[in-house]
Amino acid sequence: MVRAAHAARGSLADRAVRAALLRTAADLLDEARDQLVEAADAETALGPARLTGELARTTYQLRSFATIVDEGAFLDVRIDHADATQTPPWPDLRRYKLPLGVVAVYAASNFPLAFSVPGGDTASALAAGCPVIVKAHPDHPATSEVAASALRRAAERVGVPADVIAVVHGFDAGLELVKHPLIAAAGFTGSVRGGRALHDAAASRPVPIPFHGELGSLNPVVVTEAAAAERGDQIGAGLAGSMTLGVGQFCTKPGFVLAPAGPAGDGLLKSLTDAVSNTDAGVLLDHRMRDNFVAGIKERVELADVEAPVTPGSGGEHTVSAGFLTVPARRLVEGGPHDVLLEECFGPVTVVARYESDDEISAVLGRLPGNLTATVHLSAAEGEGTEGRAGELIAELTPLAGRVLVNGWPTGVAVAPAQHHGGPYPATTSTSTSVGGTAIERWLRPVAYQDTPAALLPPELRDENPLELPRRINGVREQRG
Repeated sequence: MVRAAHAARGSLADRAVRAALLRTAADLLDEARDQLVEAADAETALGPARLTGELARTTYQLRSFATIVDEGAFLDVRIDHADATQTPPWPDLRRYKLPLGVVAVYAASNFPLAFSVPGGDTASALAAGCPVIVKAHPDHPATSEVAASALRRAAERVGVPADVIAVVHGFDAGLELVKHPLIAAAGFTGSVRGGRALHDAAASRPVPIPFHGELGSLNPVVVTEAAAAERGDQIGAGLAGSMTLGVGQFCTKPGFVLAPAGPAGDGLLKSLTDAVSNTDAGVLLDHRMRDNFVAGIKERVELADVEAPVTPGSGGEHTVSAGFLTVPARRLVEGGPHDVLLEECFGPVTVVARYESDDEISAVLGRLPGNLTATVHLSAAEGEGTEGRAGELIAELTPLAGRVLVNGWPTGVAVAPAQHHGGPYPATTSTSTSVGGTAIERWLRPVAYQDTPAALLPPELRDENPLELPRRINGVREQRG
């Protein structure tokens, strides 16, 4: 299968063909909507409304990358003409980016469409010109096959081999995939344990390959005392909605909150308690995740000074109930067994640490691992810059995450050109993003040609610019038209 994909990689060389493939794949997935949603709901219990929206996101991603391929800026074409006046003299140099080769994609459990077989990793890799082998997630094998069928038919419809996209199943197949000598890079969304094992396998190959893994994230939130006093009820309700969205199974769920001790924080917690108490029990993606959630809650509530205003845990034979825990922030400064509260617990729960001072906030933030997101809630006055502490907080949060939010909630990752969905380890294993237009950069490598005769240059690098690409000539953006 990998050999067939490798043999078919030349069929993706033409950008027009790749753009057509991506748009045709989106069209065929839309046509298969009823079948996809039915299969995914049966396997994940995420519900038709959520899955229909996820499919729309998935097809939007595909079409967005088609537009990026059409425009061509991702090739980053740069031409520096020979210049003997430079010190030292310049030769003629021409640089652009090439696809790496066959990419292995490891599907996510919590997004059976948008982060799985037809998801962003697959879309960006195909856009770069890389064939894709997807390791389907065991929680949605039928959905994976329906989606793969649509993608393979799209390939055939635009005249390229169906082998540019394929699916494998099973743990052993996934491990062998990352070790295959013709796999050039890998993308993963999942647990720290699973992702780290694959990362280490990719690094220990005779020829190591890039491994772009999203492993886990706490997504901390800081609520200033002024913000809690000003709109604690709104913040509490918003937190409840974000932490329980999708039964708490979003990778950007706010799993840890620093809120003030005292009356302002008490008001926020009352709002959070009311909202979470009115949240229905839900089904997690599989029983293994459910068991881990219940065990994780049990371990946390047994810690000294940890309270559960709304106790999360088992909601029935197949469901879990949402809740949250509180702890004095000083316990997290001390370290020890309370460090488990600084680890992600996958499901509908968050930890609220009550701080007594700005110093406690800084001390706790200094102990956090890397994250996908970090959020601060400020009062209106703080947001206008009239209070110096707001800038200090943003400066403290920026090293912790790939996306910093002010007065919002991290769940919901817009598919936008400026998006960054990544962060310091263990959030991700690289500095790249898996969402947004720049995700294509993961699957490319630069190459420069020096003093190469024009007839031997790739079309992208010729002076006449036959493909009408955006370029920089001698360091200056070329004006076209």
